[in-house]
Amino acid sequence: MNILIVEDERPLAEALSEILKNAGHFTDIVGDGVDALDYISGFSYDLVILDVMLPRLDGFQVVASMRREGNATPVLMLTARGTVPDKVTGLNAGADDYMTKPFDPAELLARVNAMTRRTGAVILNTLSFSDLTLELDTGILKCGENSVQLSRKELEVARLLLSNPTMTLTKEALIVNVWGIESEATDNNVEAYISFLRKKLKYLKSAVTIKNIQKIGYRLEV
Repeated sequence: MNILIVEDERPLAEALSEILKNAGHFTDIVGDGVDALDYISGFSYDLVILDVMLPRLDGFQVVASMRREGNATPVLMLTARGTVPDKVTGLNAGADDYMTKPFDPAELLARVNAMTRRTGAVILNTLSFSDLTLELDTGILKCGENSVQLSRKELEVARLLLSNPTMTLTKEALIVNVWGIESEATDNNVEAYISFLRKKLKYLKSAVTIKNIQKIGYRLEV
C-alpha cells in the first residue's frame, strides 16, 4: 500500500515510515501542508497519515481541501491535539479516523488495516506499464517470460516511476522518497540506481526506457 506521511517532526516521520515499511507498505514523507496537497494531487495514495500542527497549512485545512476537490483518499489524523473539540473538528473536516500521540505501533497498524477494509481500498501487489510488470511484494520485475530480481532501493525507484509513468520525477523527489528527507544521498546515488535499472530493462529486452529530462529528472518512455 502507498501511504503519505505528513509530519513536520523529522524523527517521528522517519519512525512512522520505518513501522509502515516493516509492515510491507511504501511511504512518502512531506513536512508541511502545502507540499502535502501537491503530493496528494500528483501521486496516487491508498492512505494519508496527517498531523494537525503543520507549517503553511494545518492538517484540518489539508483534509478539508482534499474533500472539496473530491479526493476520497482515506485520512488518519495522528496528532498531539487530543481534545474532543479537536477530534470533532478533524472528523467534520473529512478525516476518516483520529489518533493521538504518543501512539502504540500495533494500534496504528491495526487502524491502518481497518481503514482500508472499511473504505474498500484495493491494495495492489503489482504495477504495470507497457510490457513491464513489477511485483511489489517480491521485488521481481517482469517483461514477457523474462524476469529479474530488484534490490530494495531499485524496487523503490522503479515503484515511483511505474506509479507515475507520465510524470517527470526530479532527482530531489527521488532522494526524498527513496532515501529519506534527512539522508546524505546525492544526485550521484540517484544516477547510480537509474543506471542499474536501465541495465535491467535492457536485460529484460523491454520496450520501456528511462529518459533523462535535462536539468529536471527522469520519466518512462516506450
